[in-house]
Amino acid sequence: MKKLNRHPFLKKGGLMLAAGASTLAACNNTARNIDEAPAFDPNKKYKWNMVTTWPPNFPILGEGCNKFAQWVDQMSGGRLQIRVFGGGELIPALEAFDAVSSGTAQIGHGSAYYWAGKIPAAQFFASVPFGMNAQQVNAWIMSGGGMALWRELYEPFHLIPFLAGNTNAQMGGWFNKEINNIDDLKGLKMRIPGLGGRVFERAGGSAILSAGSEIYTNLERGVIDATEWIGPFHDYKMGFHKIAKYYYSPGWHEAGTALEVFINKSSYESLPKDLQVILETAAARLNLYMMTELEVRNAEYLKIMRAEGVDIRPFPAEVLAVLKETTKQVIAEMAANDPKSARVYEAFKSFKEMNKPRSDLTEKVFYNEIS
Repeated sequence: MKKLNRHPFLKKGGLMLAAGASTLAACNNTARNIDEAPAFDPNKKYKWNMVTTWPPNFPILGEGCNKFAQWVDQMSGGRLQIRVFGGGELIPALEAFDAVSSGTAQIGHGSAYYWAGKIPAAQFFASVPFGMNAQQVNAWIMSGGGMALWRELYEPFHLIPFLAGNTNAQMGGWFNKEINNIDDLKGLKMRIPGLGGRVFERAGGSAILSAGSEIYTNLERGVIDATEWIGPFHDYKMGFHKIAKYYYSPGWHEAGTALEVFINKSSYESLPKDLQVILETAAARLNLYMMTELEVRNAEYLKIMRAEGVDIRPFPAEVLAVLKETTKQVIAEMAANDPKSARVYEAFKSFKEMNKPRSDLTEKVFYNEIS
């Protein structure tokens, strides 16, 4: 009988025992790591408050925030519940930023130009006069490097911003006097926010910032002579056509105004990863919802306005040319006095210039020639 050579077997068995010991040790280490990690409780519920800059249940914008809360509730299986407060219900509309920054509320919705007094550079993440349209703004923020700059700006305020809506191209506003030349803007009191407001003031007007809920009364009582808001749908619903004579276009100041969800950083980081992803996903859905809903409703209500005889006029080319040149001056001065604004605007301008040759060959030709 052939003698059995046991050495290979013993060697193999030794390796298997060693491997088993290593596996057991790894399992023990994993067990210890699991024990040391925060426990995940699928039954734990989080209740948040959301404050907005919009009137309660305001069409599309306020309603969109309500939908956002519903989507988060549904996707999380009820683990993250958000109660939405319109402007003035919990806090004044334009104090939403401070409320979320301080932790009074966990989440807010608005537009970054409302915080220009705190962060001048934030305005570039809302709208730039003669800037980019909604598609281009989305591209710059989401894929062109804008988001990193935006979050860097909000970091000192303990906030994390997310893109969550866009008004698309707006109208130029409602006026109680004809605008035939740039001199007609002088002395005019107009509700107009952000960089557009600064340009309007440089052109001789007086820019006033007020919450949406105050605009009708201010225009009716003569506190302001003119106002911009959003577009035909909202403007008709607000009743501006009943108290203002002329409706001008285009919205030179807001070609594609981004809206935002901003979240208290500590509140966000206290959530499990899946709930963080749910919030980000709901914000992306809200971004698309607002853009598409406004595209449809504005087209419908422009038709209604024309049928009712609203006097819709284009701004004279001379007026637009002066406003465009004034915009360059305002931004140049802003960049010279604020390094953060200079850095953000350089990124904004670089993306716009990179995108322009392509858009000139496609969208510009389509709108000017084909449509």
